[in-house]
Amino acid sequence: MSDKRKNARVPLDIYLNKYMGGVPYMARAADISQEGLSLARLLEPEQDARRVGLQFQLPGSEEVIYAEGEVVREWMEASPRQPERSGVRFTLLTQRHRQMIDDYVTRSSRAH
Repeated sequence: MSDKRKNARVPLDIYLNKYMGGVPYMARAADISQEGLSLARLLEPEQDARRVGLQFQLPGSEEVIYAEGEVVREWMEASPRQPERSGVRFTLLTQRHRQMIDDYVTRSSRAH
């Protein structure tokens, strides 16, 4: 399978709010890039929602980032104990929040 990503991904192990239909559900991020992030489904209902809201804080930051995104990929992990995952591409970010994510990805990619 080819990797279609244009930007580097870096690990990001945080819990965040994923809004579907205006209702927040907790999700766990696995990694982030300038284009989006990978999420593990925790406690949320089965839905076909493609557009989601996201609310999270990057490690070391006190500022809450608000973003909108589109679910562009879904898959199950190989292990039965691993949750369903999804790839979310950012569709709406303020310039400030986009710059915060860009800076975090750049710093983290240098550290790895």
